[in-house]
Amino acid sequence: MKVQKIFDSFMGDSIFKDKYVLQSNYTPQTIPHRDKEIEQIASILAPALRQEKTSNLFVYGNTGTGKTLSIQYLKEELLKRKDKSPLRIEYLNCKLRKVADTEYRILAELIKKFGQEVPATGLPTDQVYNKFIEVIEKEKQLIILVLDEIDQIVKKMSDSFLYNLMRINTELSKTQLSVIGISNDVTFLDNIDPRVRSSLSEEEIIFPPYNALQLQDILKNRAEIAFKKSVVGEGVIAKCAAIAAREHGDARRALDLLRVAGELTERDNLNKISLRYIDQANEKIEKDKILTIIETEPKQFQAVLVAIIQLSEKNKERFFTGEVYQVYQDVCKRARMEMLTQRRIGDIISEFDMLGLINASVISKGRYGKTREIRLAISRQIIEKAKKIVNESLGFV
Repeated sequence: MKVQKIFDSFMGDSIFKDKYVLQSNYTPQTIPHRDKEIEQIASILAPALRQEKTSNLFVYGNTGTGKTLSIQYLKEELLKRKDKSPLRIEYLNCKLRKVADTEYRILAELIKKFGQEVPATGLPTDQVYNKFIEVIEKEKQLIILVLDEIDQIVKKMSDSFLYNLMRINTELSKTQLSVIGISNDVTFLDNIDPRVRSSLSEEEIIFPPYNALQLQDILKNRAEIAFKKSVVGEGVIAKCAAIAAREHGDARRALDLLRVAGELTERDNLNKISLRYIDQANEKIEKDKILTIIETEPKQFQAVLVAIIQLSEKNKERFFTGEVYQVYQDVCKRARMEMLTQRRIGDIISEFDMLGLINASVISKGRYGKTREIRLAISRQIIEKAKKIVNESLGFV
């Protein structure tokens, strides 16, 4: 049987020495080409070692530029040196479904991190908020709360939660709370309440994209640990770096390319990664990325996508924002969801365009103003999988 041959081939020697170092959740001992940013953040956080409240910090830059990695590294370094000082650093990814998609759930998750529990639903949000204050006020402590992908909070529930969080120190007597916000959206701060912005971003640090040479350094360092000797073929690292450099200098994408290329090479029972496997890996990752985006976006995003897919399936190669909004309203009725305004749907369409799910071009309708002409930009094969994901999420199956 072919199955037996497949399993037998994987029982032999692997080309990998330690595949984990190519995963996004691996924290290296050194972070190349980020000394300046790490030193800036360290200067901002250092007062915590004297039990002094640190400034709120906002860190932003494109995906895969080392933001979260640098913060996690500094978290470990701080905790090594805290001695007996009552310092807590808690991390929460705001993109996690069923953890950070409502104010209630975020507060419940934070309460859980401090060793207490509240029901998953059922209490007034004010009561859960008061419980959080009660929990962190049990002892004198300094808390640094790291909110990764903080822009997702505003996408899912407006900026009222951030506003309340920024004001929380006025209700505390023993504890002091600082916030580190991390975002891939460099325009995120432009769209929030000025009061929230002024308190959230007391300090701001931008992580620039890596260039191709910097990405090659990162890949070489990781490849030496990840693969056995002579596994990586000539030009492979340079090609991975070049592809990732085109995609906003995304180190995560470069590492994924190298890892997936290694996996595809191994499936073909070969012991050297060649350039053709980088192309195959790139195609595979692109498909997986689109489906992950669709699966993790809020339900309102998914409802808009359903409307766009339905219009494209009516043999409409191109359609306009108004048409999308009409079908979106029907989708919301079926899913028993609150309808957003047409302006907000326009914002979501812009995000789809930015993510590469659609192509949208602004066209003038003379005295009737401007609209966008929209065309679906994902393959038929991916559309079928996407439909299954969103239909399940919206309760259509």
